[in-house]
Amino acid sequence: MTTHTEASQSGVLDIIKLLIAAAMIVGGLYAYYFYEFELALPIRVLIVLVGTGAGIGVAMLSAQGQKLWHFIQGSRVEIRKVVWPTKQETTQTAIAVFVFTLIMAVFFWLLDSGLLWLTRRLVG
Repeated sequence: MTTHTEASQSGVLDIIKLLIAAAMIVGGLYAYYFYEFELALPIRVLIVLVGTGAGIGVAMLSAQGQKLWHFIQGSRVEIRKVVWPTKQETTQTAIAVFVFTLIMAVFFWLLDSGLLWLTRRLVG
């Protein structure tokens, strides 16, 4: 029974953290437009960046933020395992795609022209 209560309290705390994070981000954006004539543009942009950074920081303290951080770390590990193509392979693939696209463009142009000719012959 106590684990369920602790889990629900943790869930409520996570929701509160996410709401605070959203309020920080929205507050930064609101301040940007509210102080449109009172503050210089660089200061207003700094307010938005600080609000967004603080909001992201608070959101990362929640359970969902921790899950996202672990996912990002796992993705970084997996991306290091990728075998990237060489410059020659990339160039050859790009040329093949370009040639195939050109062939398909000519094919569809001829098909369109043929259907247009046929329609004009039938309609008169």
